[in-house]
Amino acid sequence: MALITINRPAKHNAISLDTLEELHAAVGRAADSDAVRAITITGAGEKAFASGSDLSEVLHRDFRKALEPIVQGLADRLERTPKPTIAAINGICMGGGLEVALGCDLRIATPEARFATPEGKLGIIPGGGATARLPRIVGRGWGMEMLLMGEPIDAERALSIGLVTRIVPADELLAEAQRIAEHLAGFAPFVPRTMKAMVNFGMEASLSGALMLEKYAQGALVQTDDKTEGISAFLEKRKPEFKGR
Repeated sequence: MALITINRPAKHNAISLDTLEELHAAVGRAADSDAVRAITITGAGEKAFASGSDLSEVLHRDFRKALEPIVQGLADRLERTPKPTIAAINGICMGGGLEVALGCDLRIATPEARFATPEGKLGIIPGGGATARLPRIVGRGWGMEMLLMGEPIDAERALSIGLVTRIVPADELLAEAQRIAEHLAGFAPFVPRTMKAMVNFGMEASLSGALMLEKYAQGALVQTDDKTEGISAFLEKRKPEFKGR
């Protein structure tokens, strides 16, 4: 597992443009490494995953700069990389920080985690993908509630609406992320990346298109050596030895 940490604890891990560059580079290195099977992103310290974009920079942002991908680009990268991505959320996860987490495939949180899209209170709207991804993840109703109201929700509420899938004690957060990564590493290498692609692209397609794409993807995987090994190991009651071919 590659662990990437948003490290600006003095500013509750607010994401500056320089921080974004570093995060892009780190995600790129992890995505390109054959040794990495999953990517986890978290925040330094116990108070925040990321409190949002650095407002001292947003204050002077003009229309031209706002049209650049900025946070949206990082979330897209996390979503599109073939490797599973995990957001390990400790504390405040708001604004641009939440949008980074929304780009991840899995989100786990501590009981102290808090989530919000407060941009409306600042005279703007989210620009990192929340208006598109949040309703797709939690549904239109809760998406509208969070986007329009801008009020924080706690970890239990986030779990109940599907924003996160697990709540774990703070001292076990990264260990849980590691357990998830090790579990994913136990699958044939083609499986997580294909599953991820099917969900992401399938949700953008019609139901019939998504179903057809699924069948072609399964058709490709049934021809792999790993399929033969996986089924044989199951029938023989042994641990499979996948080779990624």
